[in-house]
Amino acid sequence: MKTYRYPATFEAGEEPGIIVVSFADVPEAITEGDDAEQAMENAADALGHALLAYLRLGRSLPRPSKGDGTMIAPPADIVAKLALLETFEAAGITRTELARRLGKDEKQVRRILDPMHGTDIATLEAAISAMGKRLVIGLEAA
Repeated sequence: MKTYRYPATFEAGEEPGIIVVSFADVPEAITEGDDAEQAMENAADALGHALLAYLRLGRSLPRPSKGDGTMIAPPADIVAKLALLETFEAAGITRTELARRLGKDEKQVRRILDPMHGTDIATLEAAISAMGKRLVIGLEAA
Protein backbone atom coordinates (compact mmCIF):
# COMPACT_ATOMS: atom_id res chain seq x y z
CA MET A 1 0.00 0.00 0.00
CA LYS A 2 1.42 3.37 -1.03
CA THR A 3 1.29 6.04 1.68
CA TYR A 4 3.09 9.05 0.16
CA ARG A 5 5.07 9.49 3.39
CA TYR A 6 8.50 11.11 3.25
CA PRO A 7 11.17 11.63 5.93
CA ALA A 8 11.39 15.23 7.11
CA THR A 9 14.22 17.06 8.82
CA PHE A 10 13.36 19.55 11.58
CA GLU A 11 15.93 22.24 12.38
CA ALA A 12 16.03 25.42 14.42
CA GLY A 13 15.39 28.51 12.32
CA GLU A 14 17.41 31.71 12.35
CA GLU A 15 14.89 33.38 14.62
CA PRO A 16 14.23 32.05 18.13
CA GLY A 17 11.40 29.52 18.33
CA ILE A 18 11.15 28.98 14.56
CA ILE A 19 11.36 25.39 13.34
CA VAL A 20 12.34 24.81 9.70
CA VAL A 21 11.19 21.60 7.99
CA SER A 22 12.68 20.21 4.79
CA PHE A 23 12.55 17.00 2.79
CA ALA A 24 15.69 15.59 1.18
CA ASP A 25 13.58 13.64 -1.33
CA VAL A 26 11.40 16.65 -2.22
CA PRO A 27 13.65 19.72 -1.97
CA GLU A 28 10.85 22.00 -3.20
CA ALA A 29 8.94 21.29 0.02
CA ILE A 30 10.42 23.51 2.68
CA THR A 31 8.48 25.36 5.35
CA GLU A 32 8.58 26.51 8.95
CA GLY A 33 6.43 26.89 12.02
CA ASP A 34 6.37 28.76 15.32
CA ASP A 35 6.25 25.44 17.20
CA ALA A 36 6.48 21.72 16.49
CA GLU A 37 2.74 21.31 15.88
CA GLN A 38 2.54 24.17 13.39
CA ALA A 39 5.76 22.99 11.70
CA MET A 40 4.26 19.48 11.24
CA GLU A 41 1.02 20.87 9.76
CA ASN A 42 2.89 23.22 7.44
CA ALA A 43 5.24 20.40 6.42
CA ALA A 44 2.33 18.15 5.42
CA ASP A 45 0.81 20.94 3.31
CA ALA A 46 4.13 21.90 1.71
CA LEU A 47 4.90 18.27 0.87
CA GLY A 48 1.46 17.71 -0.65
CA HIS A 49 1.58 20.79 -2.83
CA ALA A 50 5.12 20.05 -3.99
CA LEU A 51 4.11 16.50 -4.99
CA LEU A 52 1.07 17.81 -6.86
CA ALA A 53 3.34 20.26 -8.69
CA TYR A 54 5.59 17.36 -9.72
CA LEU A 55 2.64 15.63 -11.36
CA ARG A 56 1.36 18.86 -12.93
CA LEU A 57 4.79 19.30 -14.53
CA GLY A 58 4.78 15.71 -15.79
CA ARG A 59 7.46 14.57 -13.36
CA SER A 60 7.35 11.27 -11.51
CA LEU A 61 7.06 11.34 -7.76
CA PRO A 62 10.35 10.61 -6.00
CA ARG A 63 10.67 7.41 -4.02
CA PRO A 64 10.79 8.09 -0.28
CA SER A 65 14.21 7.36 1.16
CA LYS A 66 14.65 5.35 4.32
CA GLY A 67 15.88 8.47 6.14
CA ASP A 68 15.99 8.88 9.87
CA GLY A 69 13.62 11.85 9.85
CA THR A 70 10.06 12.02 11.05
CA MET A 71 7.77 10.54 8.41
CA ILE A 72 5.27 13.09 7.08
CA ALA A 73 2.31 12.47 4.78
CA PRO A 74 0.28 15.14 2.98
CA PRO A 75 -3.31 15.81 4.08
CA ALA A 76 -5.81 13.07 3.14
CA ASP A 77 -7.44 15.02 0.31
CA ILE A 78 -4.06 15.58 -1.35
CA VAL A 79 -3.06 11.94 -0.86
CA ALA A 80 -6.31 10.91 -2.56
CA LYS A 81 -5.59 13.27 -5.48
CA LEU A 82 -2.02 11.92 -5.80
CA ALA A 83 -3.35 8.36 -5.77
CA LEU A 84 -5.91 9.21 -8.45
CA LEU A 85 -3.35 10.85 -10.72
CA GLU A 86 -0.88 7.99 -10.42
CA THR A 87 -3.65 5.41 -10.93
CA PHE A 88 -4.87 7.23 -14.04
CA GLU A 89 -1.35 7.36 -15.48
CA ALA A 90 -0.81 3.65 -14.81
CA ALA A 91 -4.23 2.69 -16.21
CA GLY A 92 -3.30 3.94 -19.67
CA ILE A 93 -6.83 5.12 -20.43
CA THR A 94 -8.04 8.41 -21.84
CA ARG A 95 -9.99 11.09 -20.01
CA THR A 96 -12.90 10.23 -22.28
CA GLU A 97 -12.79 6.60 -21.15
CA LEU A 98 -12.66 7.60 -17.49
CA ALA A 99 -15.61 9.94 -18.08
CA ARG A 100 -17.56 7.07 -19.63
CA ARG A 101 -16.78 4.82 -16.66
CA LEU A 102 -17.88 7.52 -14.23
CA GLY A 103 -20.93 8.61 -16.22
CA LYS A 104 -19.59 12.17 -16.29
CA ASP A 105 -18.80 14.76 -18.92
CA GLU A 106 -15.19 14.82 -20.14
CA LYS A 107 -14.86 18.43 -18.93
CA GLN A 108 -15.71 17.28 -15.40
CA VAL A 109 -13.06 14.58 -15.60
CA ARG A 110 -10.52 17.13 -16.83
CA ARG A 111 -11.12 19.09 -13.62
CA ILE A 112 -10.96 15.93 -11.49
CA LEU A 113 -7.56 15.13 -13.05
CA ASP A 114 -6.22 18.68 -12.63
CA PRO A 115 -3.65 18.46 -9.80
CA MET A 116 -4.43 22.00 -8.68
CA HIS A 117 -8.23 21.65 -8.72
CA GLY A 118 -9.80 20.76 -5.38
CA THR A 119 -11.94 17.65 -5.69
CA ASP A 120 -14.08 16.13 -2.95
CA ILE A 121 -12.88 12.81 -1.60
CA ALA A 122 -16.02 10.92 -2.67
CA THR A 123 -15.39 11.88 -6.30
CA LEU A 124 -11.72 10.91 -6.04
CA GLU A 125 -12.70 7.57 -4.51
CA ALA A 126 -15.22 6.90 -7.28
CA ALA A 127 -12.67 7.70 -9.99
CA ILE A 128 -10.04 5.45 -8.39
CA SER A 129 -12.62 2.69 -8.10
CA ALA A 130 -13.56 3.11 -11.78
CA MET A 131 -9.96 2.17 -12.58
CA GLY A 132 -10.01 -0.99 -10.49
CA LYS A 133 -8.29 0.33 -7.37
CA ARG A 134 -9.55 1.07 -3.87
CA LEU A 135 -8.69 4.12 -1.80
CA VAL A 136 -7.79 3.14 1.78
CA ILE A 137 -7.48 5.70 4.57
CA GLY A 138 -5.41 4.90 7.65
CA LEU A 139 -5.13 6.26 11.15
CA GLU A 140 -2.00 6.76 13.24
CA ALA A 141 -0.95 8.65 16.33
CA ALA A 142 -0.39 12.36 15.78
